[in-house]
Amino acid sequence: MSVTLVSLWTSLRRRFEAVGADNPVTDARMLIEAGAGVSRLDIVTDPYRELSTEQLAAVEALVIRRERREPIAYILGRKAFWNIELAVGPEVLIPRPETELLVETALDLLPSNAPARVLDLGVGSGAILLSVLAERQSAVGVGIDKSASALETAAANAAALHLDGRVSFREGDWTADGRFDLVLSNPPYIRSGDLAALAPELHYEPRMALDGGEDGLDAYRAITCALPGLLGPNGAFALEVGEGQADAVAEMAEVVGLTLMPHRRDLQGIARVLAGRGAG
Repeated sequence: MSVTLVSLWTSLRRRFEAVGADNPVTDARMLIEAGAGVSRLDIVTDPYRELSTEQLAAVEALVIRRERREPIAYILGRKAFWNIELAVGPEVLIPRPETELLVETALDLLPSNAPARVLDLGVGSGAILLSVLAERQSAVGVGIDKSASALETAAANAAALHLDGRVSFREGDWTADGRFDLVLSNPPYIRSGDLAALAPELHYEPRMALDGGEDGLDAYRAITCALPGLLGPNGAFALEVGEGQADAVAEMAEVVGLTLMPHRRDLQGIARVLAGRGAG
């Protein structure tokens, strides 16, 4: 019996629903496109096209991985974020839609044409820093991460986006040398005790990018202590925080003399980004 694009799409959707995948319809379409070498337009305009044995085998190899709840971004090796596309693998956290609020905040803090130095602590795939640099042509950036493999991915993404001439990457923790006009970070903020109960997909992602310590705030303690020494004159910072963490992180920032702006809230109304400036 022949298998068509639409019959395969229906079959895969049901398989993904059965294992509890969040987006079974989209996942099915994307894996058909990747495995069978077809486009979304092909699926919509030519739904009864029959697939070859080779195409079906290629799709099935990808589907088995998704049924094991491996994230679709790792299976495809890429993830769209802001206005760019990034290569991603299990060495880096998959960029989340809510983190685009951090990019939006960063762009609000950076003048459009003024030269600026931007620091990203825990740069991962480069999603945040490269999104900002792509929008601010006069800015240069430094990305810090303690994972050498993450830094390799970030550097490859910078080269693919033709931004490698304006950014450098260095191995380190939650600080850097020099002064910056803007410091950004989306550090790990999940409490260690909550990691085991996370969705299966998150168990594929690097633990060091998720584990925020006993109360989820370890990285923020280090970052807020470092910020006064990192910010140049009128320098600004923006940090992504987890649900319910904004006030605690704000208190840390105030203790070291930083001036805070109103919290930025995501589409669910959660205080998601904490921003402010140095003491002057």
